[in-house]
Amino acid sequence: MARTQRKTRKTFSLSHEAVRYLESVRKGKRARSISSVLEELIRKRQEGDEMDRISASIAGYYDSLTDDQVAQDSSWGKFSEGQFPTEK
Repeated sequence: MARTQRKTRKTFSLSHEAVRYLESVRKGKRARSISSVLEELIRKRQEGDEMDRISASIAGYYDSLTDDQVAQDSSWGKFSEGQFPTEK
């Protein structure tokens, strides 16, 4: 059974354009509140930030490999491809 997460009430000042946008998203998604729309936008941004962090970490790892390590990884990849039965 899902637990209801406790909420913290905050007050923010937003431009009229921002409020109109949030309200249009709320209506389009038939969301119960603007708060739920904001929570979804924040969650998506957090997920995007986490994906960016992971991608940067992976890129950093591969950028740090020497040419010999890249060649060795490539050799292991070619070897492993040959270990699977071919489809007919």
